[in-house]
Amino acid sequence: MIALYRLYQIFIMLPLLVAATIICAVATVVGCALGGGRWWGYYPASMWGRLWCILAGVRVEVRGRENINSGTSYVFVANHQGAYDIFSIYGYLHHDFRWMMKQSLRRIPFVGYSCAVSGQVFVDNSSPSAIRRTMQAAERQLAKGRSVVVFPEGSRTPDGRLHAFKRGAYTLAMEFGLPVVPITIDGAYHVMPRSSWLPRPGRIVLTIHRPIEAGTDGHDLRPLIDASREAIASALPENQ
Repeated sequence: MIALYRLYQIFIMLPLLVAATIICAVATVVGCALGGGRWWGYYPASMWGRLWCILAGVRVEVRGRENINSGTSYVFVANHQGAYDIFSIYGYLHHDFRWMMKQSLRRIPFVGYSCAVSGQVFVDNSSPSAIRRTMQAAERQLAKGRSVVVFPEGSRTPDGRLHAFKRGAYTLAMEFGLPVVPITIDGAYHVMPRSSWLPRPGRIVLTIHRPIEAGTDGHDLRPLIDASREAIASALPENQ
């Protein structure tokens, strides 16, 4: 069965996903150029993320959707188990947002340019002025009434466990006085860990926790970081 699934992935799934990625990227670029950035900057990619899950045999369950309001801007923070974190959140969160993503992703053909024109925020930590520009780009998206999604661990977990959180997302939440919404991703590590090039069928559970009010005291981020990390950890198995 594994051999047949790998053949399916190589000869059917991957060609379909490559074609879908190119179509999604081109549609996003054209739609945004014609002035439809709000719709074209999110919905084609949302359908693309869902397709990655469906074709790989990955079922996504969302819990706690009642904790968020479609008309409210949030700073979503999620643990980062693997590549399918991106596809599951894109496809199943159902909330207009932009990613804060690594600068290196800008170099991916088609995808990098479509992310740039659709308003995704590339994180550049190379200098204080670059960090300032990153924060300003995120602020522009939030000022338009959108949300942002951040992986505060910074990169995919190497061992499936939850690691330390960085401060950037929380600084942004404090700056705008926006609620922080923790999202627990459970199952993506087993679907496609950092060491794997191909996914396997499985189940991913997204748990959307209650918003945590950020306040405006930017000098005291630690309680906010700790509260969101504890919320995320509460929906993970004990060994993670």
